[in-house]
Amino acid sequence: MIQEGATNRYRVNSIDILRGIVMVIMALDHTRDFFHNEAFTRDPLDAATTYPLLYFTRWITHFCAPVFVFLAGTSAYLSGQKKTKKELSSFLFKRGLWLVIIEVVIVSLGISFDPLYNIIFLQVIWAIGISMILLSLLIWLPYKAILTIGFVILLCHNLLDYPEAARNGKVGFWWDLLHRGSFAIYPITDNHVLAILYPFLPWVGVMALGYCFGALYRREVDPVIRRKWLLRIGTTAIVLFIVLRLINAYGNPLQWAPQSQWWRTVLAFLNVQKYPPSLLFTCMTLGPALIVLAFLEKIQNRVTSFFAIYGRVPFFYYILHFYLIHFLCVIAFFLTGHTTNQIVTPQFPFLFRPPTFGFNLAVVYAVWIFVIAVLYPLVKRYDLYKQRNRKWWLSYL
Repeated sequence: MIQEGATNRYRVNSIDILRGIVMVIMALDHTRDFFHNEAFTRDPLDAATTYPLLYFTRWITHFCAPVFVFLAGTSAYLSGQKKTKKELSSFLFKRGLWLVIIEVVIVSLGISFDPLYNIIFLQVIWAIGISMILLSLLIWLPYKAILTIGFVILLCHNLLDYPEAARNGKVGFWWDLLHRGSFAIYPITDNHVLAILYPFLPWVGVMALGYCFGALYRREVDPVIRRKWLLRIGTTAIVLFIVLRLINAYGNPLQWAPQSQWWRTVLAFLNVQKYPPSLLFTCMTLGPALIVLAFLEKIQNRVTSFFAIYGRVPFFYYILHFYLIHFLCVIAFFLTGHTTNQIVTPQFPFLFRPPTFGFNLAVVYAVWIFVIAVLYPLVKRYDLYKQRNRKWWLSYL
């Protein structure tokens, strides 16, 4: 379960497997964005109008961001086992700043293919980056203080929903950046705008809790005891989600309501807010993930080895997959008869991807599988290179 490679790096295989699983699933959501013919014309999570496969295709990807951010905090804790607090703080600050820059310069370009950067996206890489910067300060506090801060943010940040609702969501730039922003658009210049998709406060709480969670993976912790705690914490999160969702009063800005059919009611019940991640969203996703993590400790086969490769080099894979998906979209754009005068759609951020362009879900799934297959040898080769080398810059990729 815990491995040390040729470079004597301390790794937890089950964490790599889980991270790899969510990274592979994540590509499905981004493939849907670029290839599904209803990606921008229908809400896949609207219980009144969706259908099960479309709903599942979107809903299953909800696990990706919270699991990835949480495990980024866990990795920070494990990294600190071989660093002084000063070294860890410096590393987290520099890597966080690097990630913010990458989000603005590299990821935004991969999403839009717009060399003029008319729109800059602040998505999950930005959220991880700013959370790492703040974690670089939090680690100087006692462990219990970090744990308390993480829980307070997780449990209480939805209290901010009430003043936001009172102002009809018009809270201003800094508040949107902190908590409210859900595809909030702010002009930078006459021709450039900033799109806030991931306000950072809730994600700081998730990463802080992930950091504290790393204590369960210290070498001296009995694996049996750890698995018991994973099951307890995961089950508690799921129960909390169910209870609060049934009460329908706190933990998510929007309430659920019975639908015309029982299965649509179930879909409405499970449809919780991701932007920003509500308390219920976090419990719904991290709870099952921790239970899966407990079982992964005892599983080692070709399938888990496959996912672990993606989990060991997630950032490298993340960058590549966006560019590959968008490049394939460009090919499909021209193969379906579109012309150069249709590359840009006014008021739409993605080049080569008109709002009405796309295919059915069968094609989406086929392209997703193709993307994973094409990237596998590249990811595997980079993983081997990273294992055999200890160059300083590899820790930033």
